[in-house]
Amino acid sequence: MKQILTIVVRIEPTAEQYKLLNDTAVAFASACNWINDNVNSNLTNRNAIQAVCYSEVKSQFGLTANHVVRASARVGANRLTAKQKRRKVKGFKPTSFDCDARTFRIIEDGYLVSISTTGKRVKVHMRVSNYHIGKLKGQNPTSAQVCLHRDGNFYIHIQLKTDIPKVKKSKNVIGVDFGRRDIAVTSTGKSWSGKTIQNTRDKYSRTRSSLQKKASQGTRSTRRRCRSPLPPLIRGEQKGGSGRERRYQQWLNHNISIAIIREAIATNSTVAIEELTGIRERTNEKPRNKTERRRSNSWTFYQLRTFLEYKGVKEGVKVVAIPPAYTSQTCHQCLYIHPVQGKSYRSGKNFKCSNCGNCCDSDYNGAKMIELWGASVTAPGGSKILSCDLSYDSSGLLKARTIA
Repeated sequence: MKQILTIVVRIEPTAEQYKLLNDTAVAFASACNWINDNVNSNLTNRNAIQAVCYSEVKSQFGLTANHVVRASARVGANRLTAKQKRRKVKGFKPTSFDCDARTFRIIEDGYLVSISTTGKRVKVHMRVSNYHIGKLKGQNPTSAQVCLHRDGNFYIHIQLKTDIPKVKKSKNVIGVDFGRRDIAVTSTGKSWSGKTIQNTRDKYSRTRSSLQKKASQGTRSTRRRCRSPLPPLIRGEQKGGSGRERRYQQWLNHNISIAIIREAIATNSTVAIEELTGIRERTNEKPRNKTERRRSNSWTFYQLRTFLEYKGVKEGVKVVAIPPAYTSQTCHQCLYIHPVQGKSYRSGKNFKCSNCGNCCDSDYNGAKMIELWGASVTAPGGSKILSCDLSYDSSGLLKARTIA
């Protein structure tokens, strides 16, 4: 089994090379749009699409043979995705084009990339870091995508295929509770506060609100300055489209996922997380103010889950997603839930069980319950881990016996 890792490297073309790359991206997008409009919309197979339009597309748009093949493949893939989601392919923008082993090649001596364009083949310098050099050294990638990013620079997205190790079987489980107050809390007691990222998001939100207000209500010169030179700020980015807020969150999620996977490797453990799909829709149904809705909708739990999953695959660590129901309301020591519907022993960051007297951090309790869920999925005997004995107290009421 192979894992595909995408390495994004900025390239530094000359003015002539930049124009050739841009012309190729425009021709590639035009070819994709023509194929999508003129070839039977029921065709989603690359070879079937290519057989119908290859000669005409090649002569009309000036693409190389392999670029025509890749354009057919992109249209087929987009059609297939649109079909699964029950929608139509809207169109293709001139911001990228696909390459294969014959249309691009990495030259390690000086770290250049050779790319076929509509005009000629060009050798462009790559702006590599030590990370890029470590990943690309000795590699012979066979697929890539040349993309024009919002900052106006071209980047090459190189796909590297690597063999992945077998998943290690283990009875040990690390439960991870995702949240906004604490981005992640593990059942081993580690946590990452979300206060810094929340303050960062609030700062950018205030800046955007101020600019939007001035752009609509300010003086003529103020409206012009707010609308023209700084549109990236209104989109949530810094001047020049650098996207500091987005990149900071991504960096934070990378560090959290690396730390969790490293601990799982050191303890030979499986990682258990919550299946939070649809949580935004569910929480947005509740009455909340505008600030809370914005904070909830900017919560990047899915990105953190994705990072954990692909890093786990790379290192042979199994990552399982379990149902989130009652994980924050159940006591991890005695598996007791508040007997009154709608009430919980959780109060903010505190959790106190009236059955066994367990007092702890509420997110830690949730992480421990996720650990138990994960153990029930991975260990033999499964559901017995989440069962408890029942007994009657002196007043004749049914209660659960403490299993701690």
